[in-house]
Amino acid sequence: MLKRSLWVIILGCMFAAHAHAQMQTRVMPVRVITFPGGANLPLWIAEDKGFFAREGLAVKVSPTPNSVVLVQSLMKGEQDIALSAFDNIVAYQEGQGEVALEPAPDFFAFMALSHGTVRLVANADNATIADLKGKTLGVDAIATGYSLVLMKLLSQAGLKEGDYRLESIGGTAARARALMDGKTPATIITTPLELAPETRGFRRLANVIDVIGPYQTIVGMARRSWATANRDALVGFTRATVTALDWLLDPANRAEAAAIYRKNMSDVPEAAAAAAVAAMTGEREGFQRGGAFDRQGLVTVLAIRSEFGKPQKSLTDPARYVDDGYLRAATAPR
Repeated sequence: MLKRSLWVIILGCMFAAHAHAQMQTRVMPVRVITFPGGANLPLWIAEDKGFFAREGLAVKVSPTPNSVVLVQSLMKGEQDIALSAFDNIVAYQEGQGEVALEPAPDFFAFMALSHGTVRLVANADNATIADLKGKTLGVDAIATGYSLVLMKLLSQAGLKEGDYRLESIGGTAARARALMDGKTPATIITTPLELAPETRGFRRLANVIDVIGPYQTIVGMARRSWATANRDALVGFTRATVTALDWLLDPANRAEAAAIYRKNMSDVPEAAAAAAVAAMTGEREGFQRGGAFDRQGLVTVLAIRSEFGKPQKSLTDPARYVDDGYLRAATAPR
């Protein structure tokens, strides 16, 4: 009887150890949708350096052609996380989005990736913003994102909404190509995608932070319902991405960061990759250490949307669209 009991104990211990090992090696799939381009460098670093794997995550990144596809894919459950402009969250939560979403969305921002880095770039025929009067200007979605930044810049230059026309032509990479192909005279471009047009003689008419002030650009975006049901996956994703951001912002890693950039953008020459990394890691604007939100930048987004969003609303509280609890959990000592 004693011998049999001993074997039961041994087998029980073996089963428990096996179950524990399975839990430790369990891989959590996470689907991420984002605009294509160099701004995804933190994701590439997190994958290349094993930061996602260390969190037990299998991250699949899919490109989106525009913000409408991005938000619709989140709502349908086809994607779990999006990297997108903070303004897109505000717009859809306030019923001011480019398209209607059913049921009502529960989007929120759980971390920040970049601030600033928004440029108005035009062809050589336009020396000032005022020269854009009467022109058709390329945007992603007319009602959301950086379109409202463009409206603000035009307004400050004395142009009213009827003095120009906006045309939806896709995400930033598509707009940069359209600009260089002569399909739009000017558009908003985010770093580093302005570098190629500028080397070809296109003009930078404005840096948003110089004209408007601090501005929150890319954030991590998810549905509150998904985040609640998948807390471990979201905290792990946030921790890995923050680790990648902090690694990237260490000057000692710039050369390796440029090599990872080229690994994912194979058609970019070495010098251009180094320039892109430098542009995205500046002191005043670029990627954000620790994934921390630019609080004044959030307020600027709300102020611009209050002015140009339709139907018009007064928006003043960033906390309605942000939950940094996942970020705090990700960066807490382990």
